[in-house]
This record gives sequence, C-alpha cells and structure tokens, in this order.
Amino acid sequence: MSAYAIRCQNLAKSYDGEPAVCGVDIEVEPGQFMALLGPSGCGKTTMLRLIAGLDRPDRGTVEISGDLVSGPDRQVPPEKRHVGMVFQEYALFPHLSLAANVAYGLSRNGDRRERVNAALEMVGLAHLGHRMPHELSGGQQQRVALARALAPNPHVILLDEPFSNLDASLRERLREEVRTILRQAGVTVIFVTHDQEEALSLADHVAVMMEGEILQSGTPRHVYLHPADHLVATFLGEANYLPAVGTGLVAECEIGSLQAMQPLDGKGEVMFRPEDLIVSPTLDGPCKVVDMTYFGHDQLLTIELPSGHHLRGRLLGSRDDFKVGQPVDIHVDTPVNVFPTRFGCPDLSEPKS
Repeated sequence: MSAYAIRCQNLAKSYDGEPAVCGVDIEVEPGQFMALLGPSGCGKTTMLRLIAGLDRPDRGTVEISGDLVSGPDRQVPPEKRHVGMVFQEYALFPHLSLAANVAYGLSRNGDRRERVNAALEMVGLAHLGHRMPHELSGGQQQRVALARALAPNPHVILLDEPFSNLDASLRERLREEVRTILRQAGVTVIFVTHDQEEALSLADHVAVMMEGEILQSGTPRHVYLHPADHLVATFLGEANYLPAVGTGLVAECEIGSLQAMQPLDGKGEVMFRPEDLIVSPTLDGPCKVVDMTYFGHDQLLTIELPSGHHLRGRLLGSRDDFKVGQPVDIHVDTPVNVFPTRFGCPDLSEPKS
C-alpha cells in the first residue's frame, strides 16, 4: 500500500503556450482532506483535471494509491482511475431521476441498486430517489452530485468549487454536511476553492496556489499563522504590516518592541493579524479610531497611528463600545512574523497620505 493516496511530481500543463501549472508537487495521504486554495486562474481546476485524467500533462507524473496513472508513456483513462469528481455546476442529467443520476456510470451488476440506495442514504436523500433534479434545491442537487461521485466507491473525490453557486447561509450549512459525509466515507479528498474561510475551516491540509505554483502547504493553522511570504499572508486573510528594524528575535517598530517568530537583522517588516491587535480605550492615547464596523460576534476597528499608518483590529463584540475619533492604546503581545521589505514597494516608514 502506498503512503500516498495522490502523488503528483513536477506536474506541468500549458494551453496555447500559456502555462497553467508549473512543475507542481503534491502529496495527499489516504483519508486526508486537502484544500487547493488560490485566486481565479491560478491553475487549481487544471490540477484537478490532470489528476482525474480529463487532461494530459505536458510533463510530470500522477500516482493514485501507488499506481502510475499519468506519465511520459502512460495515460490511464478517467473511468479507470477510481476517482469521483463533483463539478461546480453539479452536471446532473435533467431528464433522469436522482436514482438514475447516481446510477449513471455504475456497472450493471447485481448490487447496482444497493449501491445507489447506499449513496443516497449517505447524503440524506434516500427518500427522494424518484424526484427529478429540477424539483430539488441547490443544496440537494449538490448532495446528489456527491452521491453520484461516491457510488462507485472511488479512492479519491475531487471537488471543483463545490459551494460557489449557493447563497451564503446555505453554503455554510452544506459544507459542514459535506465534510461529515466525506469523513464518514473515509475517502481522500481534494477540493479547490478561492474562499479562504472555506479552505481553513474544512481541510486537514491547505496548499496555497498562485500563477501555477504551490507557494506553501501545511495545516490550516500553520499556513495562517506562519505564512511563507507576503503573498500567502495577505491572501489567507487580513494582515497588518509595519516597517521594523530587527535584532535577532526582537523587532522594533512604531508600536514598540515585538517578539519575532523569525530572526531579522536590519530593516524589514512585521506582520500580524487584526485579532492579534489589543485595543484599549483611553483619554489621551497616541492612536485613534478612524473607522468601526460592528458584526455582532465581533467588531473591526481601523486605527490610525501617529505616523498616519492604519492598522486593523478585530475584537470580540462584547468588548468596549468604540467610537470613531476615540483615542486608544494598542499593543501586540504575541510573536509576530517578520519579512524582508518588499522589493518595489513604497517606503513603509512614510505616513499614508
């Protein structure tokens, strides 16, 4: 048995001379739930198509459960890769019942009906097998697409932006249901998304992809708290940056001496998340609130420093009732990330205009 359910090495693909995937390596362990996270056009869907066998790579190899399914002299067809795929548009046949949609592609052996019933039972739709797709809600259609992918007992399930067509409240509920279903099935999953919250909340492992390359991969907690560079840090969520001068693991910046996660000697930048910023009301603090948005469970403050820099602070909604123009004290008492100053960026020691 292979240590990896999916293993891609040096995978590359171009369309009309434009590179879509540029020498990507990924390894997914059996039963793992991996999110391939990145902006539109970064190559995420191309990666799924290469793994599924819908496209052939220009270079590199794909292994599924230890079997080479794509390489220089080998291209196993999609139907023989033991891979299920759920598309963004669900791709249900409108003229077939739910049961017939799930049965499509299954061999006509004796247990076909049992497998269809089991798959519909798994997604909570066993009582609706006779219905037609147009009689279902968007969330139910998504679950039918998932049942169809699970019915052949695949080694791997690939999900392509599976929740993007749903409204916000349904999307949040359905992704919890889908995660539960897939974990109960014990199947290995790769799903692609541009939604950071979705990736961080659902996956065991996140690979951040941009311009055809994997910039960083790791657990959701690790990539969020320890981003590899500015691009990853900013894409994964709001980030505050301040110019700093480092001496080892101490970084001096406008808001004081901060403990650094990485050593810095000389000029650079510190990065910390809005939730790391501690904000306290005061009568004559050096900083002031210039904007406030209240969300109920939390509130997002924009704080102006004496230099003119703006920082964002995210506080629990039950804390102090801040007003625009209110003086505040701020500090950070957790270790911060440090990066070299970005090439080509403006001098961050200058106030904002």
